Amino acid sequence: MQRQHTFSIGEYYHVYNRGVEKRDIFVDKKDRERFHKLLYIANSTIPFRFIEIENKSIEIINRGDPIVAIGAYVLMPNHFHILAKEITQNGLSTFMKKIATGYSMYFNKKYERVGPLFQGRFKAEHVVRDEHLKYLYAYIHLNPVKLIEPKWKETGIKNKDRAFKFIERYYYSSYEDYCNAKRQEGKILTKDEFPQYFSKTYDFKTYIHDWLTLKEEYFETLQGRSS
Repeated sequence: MQRQHTFSIGEYYHVYNRGVEKRDIFVDKKDRERFHKLLYIANSTIPFRFIEIENKSIEIINRGDPIVAIGAYVLMPNHFHILAKEITQNGLSTFMKKIATGYSMYFNKKYERVGPLFQGRFKAEHVVRDEHLKYLYAYIHLNPVKLIEPKWKETGIKNKDRAFKFIERYYYSSYEDYCNAKRQEGKILTKDEFPQYFSKTYDFKTYIHDWLTLKEEYFETLQGRSS
């Protein structure tokens, strides 16, 4: 689906982008940590110089008021997914521009490269059905399973316990933040701007766990009903 040219306040969007020519955009831990911090500090109208906050934790950085609400996210080697809500005029477009510009400048300097890092402008899918919105919590948080079982949606999961432990330990997503983890990255999310589907950690884990048993045709069916 093509990216929406305009976004409406109060509406939800599945935002994503990947590296140009499908190249990796996160090569090492430092890259992931950089993007992690950008998810927080770029979500503000206040200008910033990364060098001034590079060694500060998210917990003590004053970014001001956010311009979008983030409900879930995941960083994969060559792409990322974000579940976002527009809460200020042009907030989502501004946020994504700051993310792309800031990270691309960092990456190109570090790896001595030139040219675009991302495959065009970011894509955004307007989420209009409640069923689809809830489903995205599973879709986004289950992305890391591809790293250990690339064809799990097509062929079914081979080792569900192994896969479940893998996503629980995958640091670069918001999964831990729905399991009462005490970490600074939890401040990236604005959970109260999204429906409270999971009143308990058990509810969240069970929902994610159940999706591991499903195959590709079910995913496609749900997406078709939700678009």
